[in-house]
Amino acid sequence: MSSLKEKYISEVAPALVKELGLGNKLMVPKMTKVVINMGLGIKDKDATKKHVDELASITGQKPIITKASKSISNFKLREGMPIGAKVTLRGAMMYDFLNRFINAALPRIRDFRGISVKGFDGRGNFTLGIKEQSIFPEIDPNDVGETQGMDITMVTTAQNDADALALLKGLGMPFADKK
Repeated sequence: MSSLKEKYISEVAPALVKELGLGNKLMVPKMTKVVINMGLGIKDKDATKKHVDELASITGQKPIITKASKSISNFKLREGMPIGAKVTLRGAMMYDFLNRFINAALPRIRDFRGISVKGFDGRGNFTLGIKEQSIFPEIDPNDVGETQGMDITMVTTAQNDADALALLKGLGMPFADKK
């Protein structure tokens, strides 16, 4: 079992029951899935394959290539062209990714002062953007030809943003102080 999942079961869940005043332990918010999305734009096949391989090595799972749903002539985009890649992580792989993301990747960001709390959607889900893939330890910075950003969405069972914030803080997510 992942160390982050063990931490959730032994420390975070009992603390959330007290903090949120829940009468039933099944009402405790928990992580459902993590979706990592990388918008690639219009690139040649080699660049797309390289970014897809990097996303696969970061997540440990083969990405799904997203394709354009319609043609837009101003962008030289044709229907069916690959324009992105995404991975949905659940269960043990989700907790392993979150553990590596919180403890290994985030501290490698230059001038990191914490994650903004503005990424909540009102329903207990949190999204943040990463500007470059080289913060992950699985990526060799010498092999990165072009930096590529990604969006990471954490879906929880929390009913509101305050509960989700308490859950993510309990898991160790380093949020910036509100000012």
